[in-house]
Amino acid sequence: MTKVFIDGKEGTTGLRIFDRLSPRDDLKILTLPERERKNPALRKEMLNLCDIAILCLPEDAAIEACEMVEEPHVRIIDPSMAHRIADGWVYGLPEAFDGGWEQLDGATRVAVPGCHASGFLALTAPLIASGILQKDALLSCTSLTGYSGGGHKMIAQYESDYRDFLLKSPRLYALSQHHKHLNEMHHYSGLTTAPAFFPVVADYFNGMLTILSVFKEQLAPGYGVSDIQELYRARYTGPMVRFCDQMDEHGYLASGKLKDLDGMDISVAGNDDRITLLARFDNLGKGASGAAIQLMNILIGADPYSGLNLGK
Repeated sequence: MTKVFIDGKEGTTGLRIFDRLSPRDDLKILTLPERERKNPALRKEMLNLCDIAILCLPEDAAIEACEMVEEPHVRIIDPSMAHRIADGWVYGLPEAFDGGWEQLDGATRVAVPGCHASGFLALTAPLIASGILQKDALLSCTSLTGYSGGGHKMIAQYESDYRDFLLKSPRLYALSQHHKHLNEMHHYSGLTTAPAFFPVVADYFNGMLTILSVFKEQLAPGYGVSDIQELYRARYTGPMVRFCDQMDEHGYLASGKLKDLDGMDISVAGNDDRITLLARFDNLGKGASGAAIQLMNILIGADPYSGLNLGK
């Protein structure tokens, strides 16, 4: 039986992982009493006793936890942003990259991608690797998310009986173009220049829609919409990431449609001149806890989709 320690299970991602792993009979969940959850000696003991450590922690605490691990058999999955572009760590989005599944074979340190980055890279990385999208393309990406992505503080703001009326309308943020996911979006996409990125938080709990605008001139000569569709159709066959010929609902696209699910839908809209690439998923599913569980399953040799809700 695989022993799993969720370090920091009190946060949104940690609680979801704990609740979903607890019923499984192939796992033993190691826990600390509430009053001892920040005790460094006991944390270190659990981190070295487990087979899989999942670090649902802020960046500095995740780095500290890794330094506590001394036993070579312990494999670490880090949903924080601490190790997403760090040497020796595998970036855990196997569907988007050639050799992505093979990289996870025997891996001991795996970083869970950021939610916005997951959608962006699923759309861009295979296009650039295949030569369809030019590396020097200057891209613009908008990504809509539910407020759960902001953690406990933002959740409390949105769910307060006395919340500011401004919270009722979608809000653009990271106006300085320094969003925390941009580094990994740039690093793993293959682009020579980071995209202009416009994240938007809206008044619903969970769900995400990532939208990427591409002009025909940004594709390599001879390529068009049908080539993008063909590549996505061949690559994203499911069950977790799947291509959809059409993703809208009567001409509208709801960003929360896949809430509470772990899958990601990929599609292409627009026209031959102005192409729209779309990735819809749950920021708490494939964008967080669902991705972490998938990666854990792979590391322990279980069905990659065990314990996941893929919806269809």
